[in-house]
Amino acid sequence: MAKPIYIKHFLLISVIVLMLSLALLGCSSNSAGNMESTSESSNMFTFAWPRDIGEMNPHVYNPSQLFAQSMLYEPLVSYQDGGELKPHLAESWEISDDGKEYLFHLRKDVKFSDGTSFNAEIVKKNFDAILKNVDMHGWLGFIPKIAQTEAIDEYTFKLTLTEPYYPTIQELAVVRPVRFLGEAGFPQDGDTSKGVEKPIGTGPWVLDEYKVDEFAVFKRNENYWGEHPSVEKIKVKVIPDAETRILAFEKGDLDLVYGEGVISIDSFKQLESTGSYGTSISEPVATRQLVMNTNKEQLSDVRVRQALHYGFNKQAMVEGVTSGLEEKADYILPTNLPYTSNVDTTKVEYNVEKAKQLLDEAGWMLPEGKNVREKDGKPLEIELMYNSAEVIQKTMAETLQSEWAGLGVKLNIVGVELTTQVERFKANEFDMNFYSNFGAPYDPHTFVNMMNTEGFGFREAISSYPNKEELMIQIAEVQKTTDENERQQLYTAILGSLQEQSAIVPISYIKKIAIYQKDVSNFTFPGNRDEHPFTGISVNE
Repeated sequence: MAKPIYIKHFLLISVIVLMLSLALLGCSSNSAGNMESTSESSNMFTFAWPRDIGEMNPHVYNPSQLFAQSMLYEPLVSYQDGGELKPHLAESWEISDDGKEYLFHLRKDVKFSDGTSFNAEIVKKNFDAILKNVDMHGWLGFIPKIAQTEAIDEYTFKLTLTEPYYPTIQELAVVRPVRFLGEAGFPQDGDTSKGVEKPIGTGPWVLDEYKVDEFAVFKRNENYWGEHPSVEKIKVKVIPDAETRILAFEKGDLDLVYGEGVISIDSFKQLESTGSYGTSISEPVATRQLVMNTNKEQLSDVRVRQALHYGFNKQAMVEGVTSGLEEKADYILPTNLPYTSNVDTTKVEYNVEKAKQLLDEAGWMLPEGKNVREKDGKPLEIELMYNSAEVIQKTMAETLQSEWAGLGVKLNIVGVELTTQVERFKANEFDMNFYSNFGAPYDPHTFVNMMNTEGFGFREAISSYPNKEELMIQIAEVQKTTDENERQQLYTAILGSLQEQSAIVPISYIKKIAIYQKDVSNFTFPGNRDEHPFTGISVNE
């Protein structure tokens, strides 16, 4: 915004300058990406988000918000409920027998929001922009394995890998970075990691108005190749405070509150109990887990880990802490993810006597007159790290501390900031830590890969497993096999083994919530955890 100009002696000129400044103010704001709304559409759907939507660049990460990126940019393949992978911008694909070559037949009726055509050349250009920054995107397993990208003809794109990697199709469904920017959005040097010229995608929405840290308005993309949204505009209000979001919703300023942890469980239950609103709870999107570091002497014995698993009332804790909003987890991954429904492992039910027996067998005895078990003169004392900003983790930590005290285990709980929690986990500076898996469309392969990857904390967690070497071989093999039956058998073995050793203890299945005004209809949760929830949604006039 230009600084004001003060002219003392020429009143007429100053008035003209002022009028021009006011007129140009909007232009200046637009050029900076701050487009302020001047009118409310009669067919506008409004919801709140805790943070600004960020840069609308399909090839970058935080602070860009996933749901907003998915409104503008689309994948070749979409992830649906239960792990079903469906054609999207690619209407079909073929995979070579050796699992290295992927041939995509693109839709011929797709245009970007600026009217330009979607074709194999622009797909290649997007892939090549991503490959310029492999270090940034290498966390996605198939990207470092790309050997070649080819536009075979106008609507045929070929991807060649250096080695077979079955999750390639599944990873093409993630929200970032493999989504497609139109030609006019590319900077001159083609390096989108530094920013884009314009946010041009093929998705059902385009960014219409935007004021940083206040709001963003998305309007319907009239060039959209698929079914057009029934609402004309979606307004995203940035409201960082959860209580303020609730007040805005109750006043009718918001049509929808949606997500994970966007409001407290008590607030959701209270609003639900009024009967004045529509509410929905999703299927499990991830598992809340307790990860134990088997490098630590007290946790190196599987009997101790199993005793701790038997030694807390999971059902009562989940009901008490989450008011039943989350569901007791019997398995380390939700069973609605691919390859997870056939895991053959013993469910661990609450059993204090079994827990005490296992601790006795492991040599941790309770001396007469003392409250903490000992072995070779050392107390059974463990530290649990939790995110101090997350109420659920804190309350669960306090519950575990109380319950395990009854077993003769001293649990020290330490609240830290999220960044510290992540850093300590990666650096192997933890005894126990709370964690949750990524969910769809990343798992189970991403979760399993982390067991064999430095810098995630899981290699340390499973370091004392007696079958660790066999497990690592199975994890490497499951990514490469082209045989579907063999892949299922490997996942069954891997996930079963991980759970039996009790270094990763499932606590509860995390779910998304949605609460919306009564005039909102056709709300559904996306199969992909990160996608926007606006497909098909409508507001009754």
